[in-house]
Amino acid sequence: MFTGIVTALGTIRSIDPIGAGKDMRLVIHAPWEDTASIALGASISCSGCCLTAVELGADWFAVDVSAETLSCTTMGTWAVGSQVNLERSLKVGDELGGHIVSGHVDGVGRTVSAVPENGSIRWTFQVPAELSRFIAEKGSIAINGVSLTVNAVRGDTFGVNIIPHTASVTSFATLQPGDAVNIEIDMLARYVARLAEAQSGAAKGAG
Repeated sequence: MFTGIVTALGTIRSIDPIGAGKDMRLVIHAPWEDTASIALGASISCSGCCLTAVELGADWFAVDVSAETLSCTTMGTWAVGSQVNLERSLKVGDELGGHIVSGHVDGVGRTVSAVPENGSIRWTFQVPAELSRFIAEKGSIAINGVSLTVNAVRGDTFGVNIIPHTASVTSFATLQPGDAVNIEIDMLARYVARLAEAQSGAAKGAG
């Protein structure tokens, strides 16, 4: 589990095919001072995708990514030099500064626009229709692993505001309209919607 509070901006060092060539091994530079404390097998959020560290170095770690994950996240478009939002897994007792994030991407969204708004930037994203019903104003959402508050919703688009600090320590600094992003909806919203559907089905059955 994660909080959506990015602690480092990593860089893809290498991408190599493994197995039959459809899966990939990524080596990611991690500018953490305590990289040596990462355990083999540890879970690390990489731009919102929970991945397992399978090899470790002084300032890097490697992860294996399946073809399935590559096909349903933005990871299939990553290249050497791509920047990655990094967060190590939550420990009991850690400060919960964002919201509970599982690192399981629900879908890929599209960056629509970025417009200055007072001291921040209003970013607008479009999501697949099946995800839009889970997104509500003032609710939480993770975009490329960053915990954010939804400030506006219209149909299948929603807006968030990014302050300069967030942009400076995440990949929002290089994000452009048209870019794909990993979307993880709020876990609470998912279960509330599921419960409502179950209750609606039960009511119809009773009628």
